[in-house]
Amino acid sequence: MSEYTPEPDEPETHDSLQGGADFDHPEPPHPVNWNLLSAHDLEQEWLALNDWVAWLRRTYGLPASVIPPFWHRHPELVWELSALHLHWLSAYDPEQDGSAPLGWHRDFADARARLRDWVAACGTRLDRDRPTRQTSWPGEDPAPPVEDVVIADRGEDFVQFVFDQVDARREAEEAFYATLDPETGELT
Repeated sequence: MSEYTPEPDEPETHDSLQGGADFDHPEPPHPVNWNLLSAHDLEQEWLALNDWVAWLRRTYGLPASVIPPFWHRHPELVWELSALHLHWLSAYDPEQDGSAPLGWHRDFADARARLRDWVAACGTRLDRDRPTRQTSWPGEDPAPPVEDVVIADRGEDFVQFVFDQVDARREAEEAFYATLDPETGELT
């Protein structure tokens, strides 16, 4: 009998999917708060989510109106897809009840409807992207104008986006640590 080899479109198992734990004793899936991740964890979660989203869109034949190529540039899509990924990890966990995948598929139908709404509102397209338009409330400065940007290579854009996100998070961490007293570890 030959050893199992995953299909090319199957999501890979990254350390972050198992909480960096030994695979013999994996931790249960846990929610990802994108605002609180360290630079290292942020990079790992981006890579894991990107692999899973690629698998999801291919497996289910999802059009760009549900998962556009530049989903990573839109927080509303990132949070939804991240939650859907966590739900999938939980539903397909070996310790889970056998009916959990049916629950995931039911919730996936609801998520697809929300994703369609957000994709329509944010205005991202197959070959171009723009920031999601923001509505200024009374007393706020007007939102900056929104321009479409043509993006020729989605993979290259994703890598640069993640690099920029991780670099910004690392700078924020370094700035925070610089405010700590080296002897006491307390804020100065």
